[in-house]
Amino acid sequence: MVFGIEKADNNMAVRVSVVMAVYNGEKYLAEQISSIVPQMEAADELLISVDPCGDRSKEIALGFAARDARVRVMDGPGKGVIRNFEFALKHAAGRFVFLSDQDDVWLEGKMAAMLDELAREGVLAVVHNASVTDETLQNVLGRFFERGFHPGIVCNIIRNRYIGCCMAIKRELLDIALPFPDDIPMHDQWLGLLAARHGKVTYIDRPLMLYRRHAGTVTGRGKAGMLTRLKWRLCIAKDLLLYGGRQTHGRD
Repeated sequence: MVFGIEKADNNMAVRVSVVMAVYNGEKYLAEQISSIVPQMEAADELLISVDPCGDRSKEIALGFAARDARVRVMDGPGKGVIRNFEFALKHAAGRFVFLSDQDDVWLEGKMAAMLDELAREGVLAVVHNASVTDETLQNVLGRFFERGFHPGIVCNIIRNRYIGCCMAIKRELLDIALPFPDDIPMHDQWLGLLAARHGKVTYIDRPLMLYRRHAGTVTGRGKAGMLTRLKWRLCIAKDLLLYGGRQTHGRD
């Protein structure tokens, strides 16, 4: 079910879709939404897919939707972070799509800088750097990409550096990426590798976001063992061979 105020002009083409997957995000959710909305234009949308949880996440999101027609809140499928993002991406109508976690803070100018990169010919995705902070956002612990970012396919299968909260993509990438294969390790890695395979990935070596590190983070892979990581690498390589070569990939 989708909640929110209908757009005043239903025929208006959507420029940007910001897609956020939420689960138990009440502690930081309002701060994140508040950093995104001022950067949006009238023809943009913020899609917030809230998986079933026991906190006030949905209530907080609905509060923003009640005040802003560009914010839409959806009941997520309740099948984990990958399927929650997939669900939200299937509803994205924008020509450009930004991925967002529930607990970071966008810095002023993030959206504009990334749209400038996406306007370049052949670019399917853009990645930016971020300032890593503690949960209070008061202490900057360094940059997420301390040694820069490399968009190559093989290096990002071995050690993935495609981090969704630092990414934006062009809509045509979704025609290849959706629906997600059942065994991909993470949605952002899948999108990034496909963008590198079918077009160009650019990188902005400037912090455009505060990346909050805290105990409740739900989008990371955690401390997986060597065998698990090897399995992930084999699965993503297999999926690139089986599904990643198509120019269009039909959606449900």
